[in-house]
Amino acid sequence: MSQRYPKRRRLNKGSRDPTFTSPAPQILEDAHFVAATEDDKKNWPGWCEIESEPAFFNVMLKQFGVKGVKVREIVSLDEEILGSIPRPIYGIIFLFKWREDDPVIQEHGCSNSVWFANQTVGNACASIALLNIVNNIPNCDLGEHLQGFKDFTTDFTPALRGNAIGNFEFLRQIHNSFARKMDMLNGDLLMKNDVEAARKRSKKSSYNDQGDAAFHFVAFIPVDGALWKLDGLERQPHSLGAVDSDDWLNLVKPDLEARMAAYEDGQIEFAILGLVKDPLINLVRDLASNIKGIQALEAHLNQAAINLQSSTVNAGIETDGIPESTLVGPDMHFQIDQTAIESATLLPEVQHRLSSGSTSGPDISIFRRKLALDQTSLRMAIKEEQASDYHDEDRAAARRHDYGPAVKAWTEFLARKGILGDLLNLK
Repeated sequence: MSQRYPKRRRLNKGSRDPTFTSPAPQILEDAHFVAATEDDKKNWPGWCEIESEPAFFNVMLKQFGVKGVKVREIVSLDEEILGSIPRPIYGIIFLFKWREDDPVIQEHGCSNSVWFANQTVGNACASIALLNIVNNIPNCDLGEHLQGFKDFTTDFTPALRGNAIGNFEFLRQIHNSFARKMDMLNGDLLMKNDVEAARKRSKKSSYNDQGDAAFHFVAFIPVDGALWKLDGLERQPHSLGAVDSDDWLNLVKPDLEARMAAYEDGQIEFAILGLVKDPLINLVRDLASNIKGIQALEAHLNQAAINLQSSTVNAGIETDGIPESTLVGPDMHFQIDQTAIESATLLPEVQHRLSSGSTSGPDISIFRRKLALDQTSLRMAIKEEQASDYHDEDRAAARRHDYGPAVKAWTEFLARKGILGDLLNLK
């Protein structure tokens, strides 16, 4: 099965016992509240549920070894919101309560141009959605492990790829690094319930009768001139039509909006994540180009000053006037080394001033100050992206932390103080 988020049962007034003064009878053993160890996660055969939190997906991609791809939340399909998302957008992950599309409209085969894997193990849809997108991004740096897996499964059917994912220990261990003891217990219980339910079913449900639907991640991505919906729970990928690289979002919007419209008013039971080009790539490239331009203009001004040292006329050449914080060389705090500067492309405006042979000191000094001001914005944007990366790591660490022992200790403390019952009876 796919992601299942258990419903919380709300107690009504008649179900509360005002005389309650002691904890409920022990249902779980003390061992259930011990934090899961790394060996527990490594040896657990299941896959844990993972929420639709961009920070978790970013950390997973980083640990997979994927470079140059970032996950951003898309809070709305409005043009203004979509316009604020970094480009290019490689693909979209949509989390919703899954209902199978009509089998009649599903494809009967998988295009050779599309890498697609079925979901054959429970709760793996988050990792499968990521793989179904990054494995279809042209020239994506997948890292050693994922590239090897993609090459190994190139000639596999979607079902065989799904089975291969289930046996891909590298992927499963990163996925299950988010597992806590209660996640593992819930996963085992859900698997047990699924097995028992399967035994009781006399026949398979039709596509329009799904019962208590599970939450599930589905991927959308343009590949070779067509927009594809990649749903691991369907046999094959589904083509939504021809599209070019610029307008594929306009084609996917109606499909997403139709799925969102199926919810009742006030229900927000879906999430949209976009896989985009990591903004740091362009920002670091632009900063390297900026530094190279400042260096080139500085050298030009210095040479002009030397040439005019014997002149009695001051040509107005300045070699100062930029902030002291301006970078004029490598700085690894901003991922800038000498190689990055040397390989950077000079801005056309800089090339024009240098190629014209101008000795107009004021003009070049003014443009050099402009580059320094532009650099301030670039450095600020890079720091913001770096802070976002640190925030993702913190969010992932907090999610991976097992709070079960602390919750148990705090609950026992409240019970000993005789106030647990009062808290449970609060309206």
